[in-house]
Amino acid sequence: MSLIDSYGLWNNKGGVGKSTITYHLATRYAEINPDKNVVVLDLCPQANSSMMLLGGGQIGENNVFNNCTLPMPKTVVGYLTTVITNGYGAALPDPDLFTTRVNTHNRNLPDNLYLLCGDGNLEPIAPAISNQANAQALTPNIQPWVWIHNIFRNYIQSFAEKHPEKDLIAFIDTNPAFGIYTELAITATNKLICPVNADDSSRTAASAMTILLHGTNPPHPVYGSWTFAAMAQKYGINIPKIHLIIGNRLTQYSGAAKAFKALSDATSQALFTIYQNNPDYFTPRSVQINDIETFKRYYSISLRDFNTAGIVTAHLGRLLNKMSENIYTIHGTNVQIDRGRINDCRDAIDAILRML
Repeated sequence: MSLIDSYGLWNNKGGVGKSTITYHLATRYAEINPDKNVVVLDLCPQANSSMMLLGGGQIGENNVFNNCTLPMPKTVVGYLTTVITNGYGAALPDPDLFTTRVNTHNRNLPDNLYLLCGDGNLEPIAPAISNQANAQALTPNIQPWVWIHNIFRNYIQSFAEKHPEKDLIAFIDTNPAFGIYTELAITATNKLICPVNADDSSRTAASAMTILLHGTNPPHPVYGSWTFAAMAQKYGINIPKIHLIIGNRLTQYSGAAKAFKALSDATSQALFTIYQNNPDYFTPRSVQINDIETFKRYYSISLRDFNTAGIVTAHLGRLLNKMSENIYTIHGTNVQIDRGRINDCRDAIDAILRML
């Protein structure tokens, strides 16, 4: 058995639903593929996807806190600092020492779902990680930048080798800011899933995202050689390809379908222009894509009515398929969830999974 693929959810802006979508893709994939293992790497310091997976609400928050405060944190920070402390060339630590089997904390979720838990300490240790990555190479065969940036890519491979009885798929939650830990998340990713909202900032973020990954042509005369894109190209580091764009419709647009469509079209046009100029930035398709409608058909999908049913389910740490039509209390507010919305949300997630 082997690694199927690694999918990173990233966009260079916040508020697009990365963590909630990560939660639903991972849990639904695990539910319908019991013969495979699923691991989530939470590389966002807010650790929102970890909180959802480990029970949701206060329960999930407490479980994340407990993981973070162990003598050897069972988190991304615990793994990262152990690898760095052991030094270049040392054997990788046992991934199971740092990985949580989600079902041991949240019985609502399948037992083939695993988590490298998020950790708020990722933020304060970021300068130390950068210092290690930018350390002077002592020999031509030892490149600190490559070693540091491949830490989580190597973790995924190590986990797959430790559990050879099942194929493995990885989902990686990220922070929108392109800090060092986001760089490590990106290099661990083979295929990018990019959630967008129907707003102008999503349109501009699409262009910013490709510049961060691939740089500008020509490179900036002052700082062009210092960027992640330049360093990745220099050392032959993996740059993930854009695989899917998810249009996550925000609640504030629910009464303005025409405005939503216009803004969505603007974002789609920006991405299609990038595709026309650089098709190698995207995963290939089996058909020739010459117009924006074909591009949208093969590279994008809309999450309709996702906000209420999807967010409530994730907040409770449950499976969409197991939710019942009911009134749920979320942070003191009663929220009505009907069966139709639950089914629509589940079907939308299934549609995304079919495009992976």
